[in-house]
Amino acid sequence: MSDIKKVVLAYSGGLDTSVIVRWLQDTYACEVVTFTADIGQGEEVEPARAKAEALGVKEIYIEDLREEFVRDYVFPMFRANTIYEGEYLLGTSIARPLIAKRLIEIANETGADAISHGATGKGNDQVRFELGAYALKPGVKVIAPWREWDLTSREKLMQYCEERNIPVDFSNKKKKSPYSMDANLLHISYEGGVLEEPWAEAEDDMWRWSVSPEEAPDQATYLELTYEKGDIVAINGEAMSPATVLETLNKIGGANGVGRLDIVENRFVGMKSRGCYETPGGTIMLKAHRAIESITLDREVAHLKDALMPRYAEMIYNGFWWSEERKMMQQMIDYSQRHVNGDVRVKLYKGAVSVVGRRSADSLFDESIATFEDDAGSYNQKDAEGFIKLNALRMRIAASKGRNLLD
Repeated sequence: MSDIKKVVLAYSGGLDTSVIVRWLQDTYACEVVTFTADIGQGEEVEPARAKAEALGVKEIYIEDLREEFVRDYVFPMFRANTIYEGEYLLGTSIARPLIAKRLIEIANETGADAISHGATGKGNDQVRFELGAYALKPGVKVIAPWREWDLTSREKLMQYCEERNIPVDFSNKKKKSPYSMDANLLHISYEGGVLEEPWAEAEDDMWRWSVSPEEAPDQATYLELTYEKGDIVAINGEAMSPATVLETLNKIGGANGVGRLDIVENRFVGMKSRGCYETPGGTIMLKAHRAIESITLDREVAHLKDALMPRYAEMIYNGFWWSEERKMMQQMIDYSQRHVNGDVRVKLYKGAVSVVGRRSADSLFDESIATFEDDAGSYNQKDAEGFIKLNALRMRIAASKGRNLLD
């Protein structure tokens, strides 16, 4: 007899998680609580309620977390100019700590003994969900069906549904996308299908959020982004909430062919994985944020941030959002953003994002010093001679001792 009486399941209402509801009921003889999060995946989440009710679920949580997702997760990550392995903007990774947090909060509210998720044993998401859960509730039991059951294919899952009268729309099974997709307000990802061959080009009809650069408008689109403490608070002078900022940038960026990416990444579990991503708004945000920092950050602060960013990105990718080291680094990043205020003007044209203007009342750019014209004595060029000689001193000494760098 299982000691698990109640489980909180991260529930999408799709095939996999619908099977998991019944599998948990059958295998653990437990009550299942479902949690469905709207983080901007672009699909209605309310239908999950009827599906859960049909499976006998009594406690059903359906929550709109879009503002919290962008405000407390996406924006803090972008303050660090975070990018994994030089390309990936971490769209899937950054959503997992929020879901893990709510799973634990709901478990505490409902007195559940365990949480459960539909992540497979091959991917990163199992790690992200569970690391977050253990960090926030050390003694929680985690049930990962894909690591326990023998339902190893879509056909077996559908057969399981048919045998147990699980309400899944089988009429759409032949229309199902060949790709495994994940979407939220920051991005949509594609894996599987022809993408499992790294040499194969992604099919044109796969992309959902953006037009191809070739089909983008022939006229450039200009945007003016207003920053306060490193976060965008207005677009073209119109104040917007964090979620609305990202929704707007996704729409405009996608219409201009911005944000497509095709990469092979190194998963935390050890394998390489090829994936395609659409991150229109995030691509614009990254470019613009670096631009506003370029005039407001001290040089050494900017360079230190750049040096630490790969470690910060790796923490998020690997699932360590809820860790002491990430929290510590976030405080440093947020401190650096105190004076990152002002406006950035960007130009979008056929997939490219170009910065064409930046201004700030907190700018460290001094035109009187930087000018190529007469600087009226603001900068004494003779000072450079001693500066150069002092920096060359160690190399001059080494050369005088016979150390030939041409060898």
